[in-house]
Amino acid sequence: MTVKFTETVLRDGQQSLIATRMKIEDMLPILNKLDQVGYQALEVWGGATFDSCLRFLNENPWERLRQIKKEVKNTSLQMLLRGQNILGYKHYSDQVLERFIEKSIVNGIDIIRIFDALNDIRNLEPAIKFTKKYGAHAQGTIVYTTSPIHTTETFVAKAVKLAELGIDSLCIKDMAGLLTPNKAYNLVKELKANLAIPIEMHSHNTAGFAFMTYLKSIEAGVDIIDTAISPFSSGTSQPTTETMQAALRDSEFDSDLDQKLLVEIGDYFRQVRDKYTDYLGSFEVDPRIIVNQLPGGMLSNLRNQLKEQGQLDKYDEILAEIPEVRKDLGYPPLVTPTSQIVGTQATFNVVTGAKYSFVSNEFKDYLRGMYGNPPGEINRELLEKIISPTEVITNRPADNLSDDYAEKAAEIADLTSDPELILSYLLFPEVTRNFLETLEDEYVYF
Repeated sequence: MTVKFTETVLRDGQQSLIATRMKIEDMLPILNKLDQVGYQALEVWGGATFDSCLRFLNENPWERLRQIKKEVKNTSLQMLLRGQNILGYKHYSDQVLERFIEKSIVNGIDIIRIFDALNDIRNLEPAIKFTKKYGAHAQGTIVYTTSPIHTTETFVAKAVKLAELGIDSLCIKDMAGLLTPNKAYNLVKELKANLAIPIEMHSHNTAGFAFMTYLKSIEAGVDIIDTAISPFSSGTSQPTTETMQAALRDSEFDSDLDQKLLVEIGDYFRQVRDKYTDYLGSFEVDPRIIVNQLPGGMLSNLRNQLKEQGQLDKYDEILAEIPEVRKDLGYPPLVTPTSQIVGTQATFNVVTGAKYSFVSNEFKDYLRGMYGNPPGEINRELLEKIISPTEVITNRPADNLSDDYAEKAAEIADLTSDPELILSYLLFPEVTRNFLETLEDEYVYF
């Protein structure tokens, strides 16, 4: 069985190691070679790249996607979508979600990996439906985490429900690198026994497991693995593409990747990495992740934000506080946006010196059920301290939302009537307005 590879350097690789700061100018020269390697897909969009383009790079993320699609002719382009959160940090209406998915596919996305931070199937169903409606590959996701309430059986049950919704493939999203080799083998075996669709493994090497986890997953029958070219691999990123390709060579799992091109691509990205040393995260293995469970991209951004605020000395104390906050919230998997909610609250708890003396609006919304049903029980005493129990909802959060596209279009009408930029404004109002207001006259992306 040939194992297929998804290359993550243009999305999760750079998100995990340089805080999503890679510019399109550093992607374009290498796209032709990436397209010829023989990858199953290139992950190029979604996740934090959309926000980062607008907030830090003065780029239109939609134009980035179009430019990549123009150069990549042979390989599927993949994006990461946060289900009902789209690419933002709260839930949006089904109507807005459908518009966003349609535009993503029209502009070049072939595969949409759809996840929900709480593994709440209700928050995945509309995105799966819309992805298939507009002709793209809908990849459902189970977000892997560890806790007293998460088991192989619970993950398989979620995957079976996703398969019943018609997903084309399944991703095991191990965003914090917590999946150990033997547990991965057992999980993949059980999934293969219950599903008739391809299974993809996505992990990070933060705790040092991922290379071994990938090999055991492959032995158990996994079809696709996510890897990053060497200069943007390992540590808080994915296992190394060249290493995994070499490890499988001359075995029954040998891939079809072009080794010569991989060497050339690696050499190119070593030069690119040197341009972003101010943002460069850690390549070291950090077993503390087994306890604090923060995903790679969140770790690099947390370090960078604390450094900018002169609070880097609080980093270790915040890491120790994260599992306490997570327990209070019913053991949510730590992936966007729950990783930000928990990480931010842990930071508040440490910096203020008084636990829960200050909480964010997002934290309150989580307690209210505005992100979906938590996996476990929320600390009742904490909930009653911060909100009234009568505020808690149990229905699907998006059912309470109306289509506000026209309203948002009117708000930004002084700067644009472009549907894609209106969608950008819906997700990131202040950031998109600032982006549009600072554009130079010769800007021609829309």
